[in-house]
Amino acid sequence: MSWTDERVDLLKSMWGEGKSASQIAKELGGVTRNAVIGKVHRLGLSNRTAPAKAKEAAPAKEKQPAAAAKPAPQPAPKPAAAAETKPVEKPLNIPPRKPIITAGQPLPPQPSTSEISEEALANVAAIEKKAKKLKLMELTERTCKWPVGDPATQDFWFCGLVSEQGKPYCEAHNAVAFQPMSARRDRRAR
Repeated sequence: MSWTDERVDLLKSMWGEGKSASQIAKELGGVTRNAVIGKVHRLGLSNRTAPAKAKEAAPAKEKQPAAAAKPAPQPAPKPAAAAETKPVEKPLNIPPRKPIITAGQPLPPQPSTSEISEEALANVAAIEKKAKKLKLMELTERTCKWPVGDPATQDFWFCGLVSEQGKPYCEAHNAVAFQPMSARRDRRAR
């Protein structure tokens, strides 16, 4: 179905009379209520002054005798002070988010190295001297994935030595990353 000039004129006149979109669709035939509403909006006719039912009800009120009609009660005027007041906005009780650290910013405080045994730290220092210094794309399931340095710099690398079976790191880095439960309990007790 296309919108011919005659159909558009009929749509405009029926819309002006206050007919509903469903009534207009039935009268025109071959269009849906939504098609009528869409065309009304495209034509810029959407701002009607009164709906169809209000126009039909208006003549019925005129037929009533004037003596029987009661005046509509007037709303009480608002005090001037009340009109000037604005609603009070309540602050939302939202917990603060953790800060996002972007590349190049200093890292937040890390667990102290005093919690890690001296022997493990010495092993890590020795191992990192022998490390293969691999880039991310060079890692495999058999290489140590211990990161070294700041990821935002060119000096960043991964250990790359042979990892222990079923673990992501080599023996030295596993000793630092995965500490026995007894060592953790001892630290908590201090």
